[in-house]
Amino acid sequence: MKKFASVVSLLLIVSAVFWSFHSAMPVYNSDADVADTLFSTDRALTHVKMISQKPHAVGFPAHEQVRDYIVSELEKMGLKIRVQKGYTAGDWANLSKVENILARIEGSGDGKALLLLSHYDSNPHSSLGASDAGSGVATILESVRAFLSTGKKSKNDIIILISDAEELGLNGAQLFVDEHQWAEEVGLVLNFEARGSGGPSYAFIETNRGNQNLLREFIAANPEYPMANSLYYSIYKMLPNDTDLTVFRKDRDIDGFNFAFIDDHFDYHTAQDTYERLDRNTLAHQGSYLMPLLHHFSDAGLDHLKSLNDFVYFNIPFFGMVSYPFEWIWPMTVIAVVLFIALTIYGFRRKRLRFRGIAVGFLPLPLSLAINGLVGFYAWPGLKWLYPGYQDMLHGFPYNGHTYIIAFVLFAVAVCFGIYYKFRKVAVADLLFAPLALWLLLCGVLAAYLQGASFVIVPVFALLAAWYVALNQERPNPYLMVFLALPAIWLFSPLTEGFVVGLGLKMLVASTLLTTLTFFLLLPVFGFYGNKKSLAYLALVLFFGCMVSAHFDSGFDADNAKPSSLVYVLDEDKNSAQWATYDHVLIDWNETFLASEKLAVEAGNYPILNSKYGLGFSYVAGAPIREIKGPSIKKTSDTIIGNKRLLEIEIVPQRHVNRLEIFTNAADIVSATVNGIPLSPYFLAERTTDRLVTHYISDNDSTKLQLTLPKNERLKLTFYEASNDLLESPLFQVPKRPENSIPMPFVLNDAIVTVRTIGF
Repeated sequence: MKKFASVVSLLLIVSAVFWSFHSAMPVYNSDADVADTLFSTDRALTHVKMISQKPHAVGFPAHEQVRDYIVSELEKMGLKIRVQKGYTAGDWANLSKVENILARIEGSGDGKALLLLSHYDSNPHSSLGASDAGSGVATILESVRAFLSTGKKSKNDIIILISDAEELGLNGAQLFVDEHQWAEEVGLVLNFEARGSGGPSYAFIETNRGNQNLLREFIAANPEYPMANSLYYSIYKMLPNDTDLTVFRKDRDIDGFNFAFIDDHFDYHTAQDTYERLDRNTLAHQGSYLMPLLHHFSDAGLDHLKSLNDFVYFNIPFFGMVSYPFEWIWPMTVIAVVLFIALTIYGFRRKRLRFRGIAVGFLPLPLSLAINGLVGFYAWPGLKWLYPGYQDMLHGFPYNGHTYIIAFVLFAVAVCFGIYYKFRKVAVADLLFAPLALWLLLCGVLAAYLQGASFVIVPVFALLAAWYVALNQERPNPYLMVFLALPAIWLFSPLTEGFVVGLGLKMLVASTLLTTLTFFLLLPVFGFYGNKKSLAYLALVLFFGCMVSAHFDSGFDADNAKPSSLVYVLDEDKNSAQWATYDHVLIDWNETFLASEKLAVEAGNYPILNSKYGLGFSYVAGAPIREIKGPSIKKTSDTIIGNKRLLEIEIVPQRHVNRLEIFTNAADIVSATVNGIPLSPYFLAERTTDRLVTHYISDNDSTKLQLTLPKNERLKLTFYEASNDLLESPLFQVPKRPENSIPMPFVLNDAIVTVRTIGF
C-alpha cells in the first residue's frame, strides 16, 4: 500500500475510533432557557446541587433535608405526595428505617402503571451523592416537570418512587414492593442509577423472561443516544451487583430498564461525588433517555411486555439499535462457517491461497495473544507494586486509570504491528485465514455459552467480505477495506475501554486481548501496510509517553485525593482500646496514631465488619482508653417451648450512634426478627460469616432482637456499636484530614466503636 494511502487509512481508522466514543452521548451546552416542555440539563443540575450539599445517608441530619427538598419540588408541580415509612432488612440483614417518597400522575386508562425510580439516600458516611443518585432524582424531577408542562393526559398512570436506603440493601424498594398497594399495579420500571460520576449511560433491560417486547418498545421510543447491547446485561447478571429494579424483577416479576453510568468510578461513594465533578454530558444523556421513554411508555400497552423470546441487540453509530432473534444465532454462525469454507476452496482454486502461507499465518496470532494477554494480566499487580498507594483505591480504578487503558492498548497495537512485520512476506490473503478461523471458533463458543455476545459475528461477516476482496485483488482499495473494518471498530472500541471502566484495572487483560482480536479484524487494512515496523515503534513510543504521563499523575492532591481511614475501637470486655485502619499505605494524618506500634492484624483478631468487599483491618495500634458508653443490653424474655428457646434482647444506645452490628458464635439460629422484621431464612441458612444483622440507626432508635434456637444451644453475641463522629468528638484530638485525602469508602470509617460480648 502506498505511503499516502496508508496514512489516510490510518487516520480514518483513528477517526472512526474517536467517533465510536463521541457519538455515544450528547454534548452538553447550557440550556437553561429551553422551552418548559423540554428537558433542561441546567435545570436538572439545580436539583443535583441542592441534593448534594452534605452527606445524607439514612440517619444523617441532611437525610431529612434532602427528603423535604424533593417533596417540595414535587408539590410545586401540583402532585400529591405520600411518604411511606417502615422498617425493612432486605435480603442482606441490613436493617434500616425507610422513608420512601411517592407521587402519582393519574392517566386516562385502567392498565398497568409506569414507575419512575431512583433513590435519594447517599452512601454512609461521607458520600455527597451528586451522581449516586442525585443525578437520577434530578433526571426524574426535571423530566416529570417537562412532561407535565406539555399538558398531555397520559393513558397510563405514572408513579414516581424516590426510594430510600438503597445503599443499605435496596431497602426502600423492598418496602414498596412488599407493602405498598401500588406495587401490584406497576407494569414497567425505569430506574436511574450511577456507579461513578461520568461517561455514557448504559441501558440494561432487566426481565425474568425474554426481552423481545421490551426491546421493540425501547427502539420504538427512539432515544437519540442508545448505549446498549445484550452483552452488557449478560455480564451484569454474572456480577454481584443489584439495583432497586432487581427487587421488582425478583419479587414481583416486573420488568424494567436500568440506566446507569459507570465511568470515573473513583468518585463512587466518596466525598468527591460532588456537583462539580458530575459530568454534564452524562446528565444530559440520562435526560435523553427518560424524555422519549416517558412520552412513549405513558401511552404504551404495559400489560403486554412479557415475552419468551430473546433478541441479540447492539448499538452502532448511524444505525442506532440493531437487533435480531436468538434463533438467528446458530444459522448466522453456520452461514459464516460455510462462507469461510467456500472462500477457502475458492482461494485455492484461484491459487491465491497457499498451504505454507496459511500455516505460517498461524504463528503471529497466538504469539500476539500470548504476549498481550500476559502483559495485560500482570499489568495491574505490577502497577500496585510500583505505586503501593493504588491498593487503597478500593474501586480498583485510580485517577489516571484512563491513561493506563490507552497505554496498554497502544502496547498491544505495538506488539501486533511488530509481530506482523516479521511476517510481512506472507501474503495478506494467507494471513487472514488464521484470524477468521479463530473468530469463527469464538463465535461458536459464544453462541453456545454467552448468546448475548453473539453480535460479534457481524464484523466477522465484514472480514469475510474483505477476505473475498483480498482473494481477487493484489492491491485492494484501502478505503473499501477501511469501510469493511468499521463494524469491528465501532463495536469493539467501546468494549475495549468499557470492560476496564466497569470492572477495574484488573481487567486490563480484556483491553489488551480485545485490542489484539480487533487488530486481527483490521488485517485487511494493516496487512498491506509497508510501514508496520515504524508503526510498531510509534505505538511503543506513545505507550511509554502515556506511562510517563501516568507516573506524573500517580500521586494524590486536593482534586484527586487519597482515601484514608481511622477507627477507634474500645473493647469493653478487656477494658482496652486500639486505633485501627484499613489503609495499606498510611499518610501523616493517621500514621501519627499508628506508627509507634503498627502491627499487621492477624486473621481472626476482629470479625469482618460489614463492608462492600469484606475487608478487615490492615493495621492496629494501642490507643488511650476514653469514657465512652456502650449500649445498654437487656434480656427482656427467655422462654422454652418444647425443644425451642425463644430469646428477646433489647439494645439501647447510650450515646448518639449510626450503626449496630451483631455477630454470633456458631450457634444454630432457627429464626431471627429485628424490630419486628424477620431476617431472611435464606440469609440465616447460607450466611458465610458470623454477622447476624447490621442496624443502620435513625433517631437513635433501640434494636429489639428476637431469636429462636434449639433449647440447649449455647449462644454468644458480640455487639459492635459505631458512631461516625471520631473527628468531631471532644474526647479525641484527631485533626482534620489534609486536603489531599478523603475518607475511604466502602468501610466503617471515622468511627468510634465499642465492642462487647455477652453469653446467653
